[in-house]
Amino acid sequence: MYRLRFLIGSSIFAFAAAPSIAQAGAATAPASSAFTVSGSVAIASDYRLRGVSQSDKEMAVQGGLTIAHDSGVYVGTWASNLSGWGTFGGANMELDLIGGYKHKLGDGGALDVGLTWYMYPGGADETDYAEPYVKLSGTAGPATLLAGVAYAPRQQALGRWYFTGADAAAGVYNRPGDKEDNLYLWGDGALAIAGTPLTAKAHIGYSRGNKGLGPNATSAAPTGTYWDWSLGADATWRNLTLNVSYVDTDITRREAAYLQPSFSKGQDGVGSIANGAVVASLTASF
Repeated sequence: MYRLRFLIGSSIFAFAAAPSIAQAGAATAPASSAFTVSGSVAIASDYRLRGVSQSDKEMAVQGGLTIAHDSGVYVGTWASNLSGWGTFGGANMELDLIGGYKHKLGDGGALDVGLTWYMYPGGADETDYAEPYVKLSGTAGPATLLAGVAYAPRQQALGRWYFTGADAAAGVYNRPGDKEDNLYLWGDGALAIAGTPLTAKAHIGYSRGNKGLGPNATSAAPTGTYWDWSLGADATWRNLTLNVSYVDTDITRREAAYLQPSFSKGQDGVGSIANGAVVASLTASF
């Protein structure tokens, strides 16, 4: 959702459940597999991570795959193209490796504990970082609520290597090798509208980290602390989901001024990549 992955929405596209894979068993009847494989591919008008564009306000192609065991243990991966502020060199790609454990709590509730490893293939090693998370979710009739916390301990990717965007543009390190931590809190809500294929969705998140720039002139919490939110809806038909959401943050142009020229479309120093926008995506799940 949230730099825990918040797709548009939050963070922002979840993997849909898929049928269990058949496994060879006894001669009389096939046994059901203990593993479930699910995934998705999506195209989005913008890749917003915690309210900030990672694709320079341009389209993004994304996909993910998850393998879950009946015990609750799961592993997965998710990827997206990057541009502008989100670029870390190399393949200009974000590749997340995910692992965790999901435990059912009563009817419709779940506790999910895991870790996301953010990788940027071909980019500098210092830009990769790990972020553990805990999510608690529950359902009541057509409503689903989720609360989450992601805390990334001190790492170079989250450090304040540059004090300002001007320092980064000039290639002048202020504190090379600096390590900082990052905290993200968020909540998601979804409400299925009876008799329709629509689900209303809402998200709010809070970031707290260093307000400088990391080793590749970016930051998981661009202005140190800020809020992000989104309001939208899903329209589902078979395995296809169309999402349209309004995404915004409370980062003002004045607050983000020290991040320029990086924090703008085309890195031209004009405007912001964290201002309000309508973002659309189409996801196919399997």
